Amino acid sequence: MSIRPVDYQDDVVAFAQSLVQLPSPSGEEAEVAQRLAAEMERLGFDAVWIDPVGNVIGRIGSGAGPVLLFNGHMDTVGIGDPAAWTHDPFGGEVVEGRLYGRGAVDMKGPLAAMVYGAWLFRERIRAVRGTLYVVGVVQEEPREGRAMQALLEENDIRPDAVLLGEPSNFRVMRGHRGRLEIRVITRGRACHASNPAAGENALYAAARIIFGIELLAATLPADPVLGPGTIAVTHIETVSASRNAIPDRAEMVIDRRLTLGETEVKALAEVQSVVQKEGVRAEVFVPEYEVTSYTDYRMQGREYYPTWLIPEDHPFLRQVIRGAEKALGSKPGVGVWAFSTDGVFTMGEAGIPTVGFGPGDEALAHTADEHIPVRDLLRAVEAYAAIANEVLAR
Repeated sequence: MSIRPVDYQDDVVAFAQSLVQLPSPSGEEAEVAQRLAAEMERLGFDAVWIDPVGNVIGRIGSGAGPVLLFNGHMDTVGIGDPAAWTHDPFGGEVVEGRLYGRGAVDMKGPLAAMVYGAWLFRERIRAVRGTLYVVGVVQEEPREGRAMQALLEENDIRPDAVLLGEPSNFRVMRGHRGRLEIRVITRGRACHASNPAAGENALYAAARIIFGIELLAATLPADPVLGPGTIAVTHIETVSASRNAIPDRAEMVIDRRLTLGETEVKALAEVQSVVQKEGVRAEVFVPEYEVTSYTDYRMQGREYYPTWLIPEDHPFLRQVIRGAEKALGSKPGVGVWAFSTDGVFTMGEAGIPTVGFGPGDEALAHTADEHIPVRDLLRAVEAYAAIANEVLAR
């Protein structure tokens, strides 16, 4: 039996705590998926299922009209150094009005609020015009957008609009820069390190490219909304016969953030120009990946995640702002995220109108002692219900 609206506050906090208490690093979301599905069933969603990918889908309504999808992810990053935490990362403790633990803000707390926001909307409206889906996807942290793509394909869901619940401090988010991983492999000629002139050091070639990339960074374009494109070398490793041998291979990883107007082709060409200018032998490419979910579902793709930005006058953006304002009592700010989300697929690739809105401070994501104010969770429930009302209940 469905709980009454006046009683939900303790329930949503307890639900968020239970999600935090279940570790779910990417690829190990099974327990959280079962808990999420069970809560949707308890709340009386019209349909609840776990798809072949391992994503959880809850549905409210099924009539003619718009289809709105609330998007959240079940996976988290690791905890890092346990000594850096003063609260148990999997304790789900509530201390001085804050819920602590890995995933509290990114994004088990917001996901819990979305589930209860959808339920509260249904409790208040009863007759739903259209369909509301609430989904918890797998493996968003390492491969944002891929599980969401698989979810829509495997379940034949065609949303008219998507609301991302990533933390935003209750700002309405219009988009974010794209992300591209570039690999550069330099080649040399091995020899004994006692006679380096007899060989060709692949690491020295890589160093010249790194210097060129540092210079390139200062020339990248900027967008007035999304900010500048950026480029950074984040990893390098060498291959050599031993520590007293000249390396004949070096490979670096480049993190390239793409602002509006930049493309994958353009970004690759810029790095290739650096290689040519330095006169070194090197391969430049975007790597491909294959990941397997906890259900053994395989997903493939390339390490390219497009830029996206919804127009400031888009009707869905206006609906989200109106709904949030009614629930919060003041007009929310509008901004963009610095990090990447499932919006890279929903709007960046599929062209589905997508907006972000969530409780909690995004700066706390992936940090030790990650937390979210309980008050924010409760306000988010009301806000999600009001946003669903704007889109589906007219």
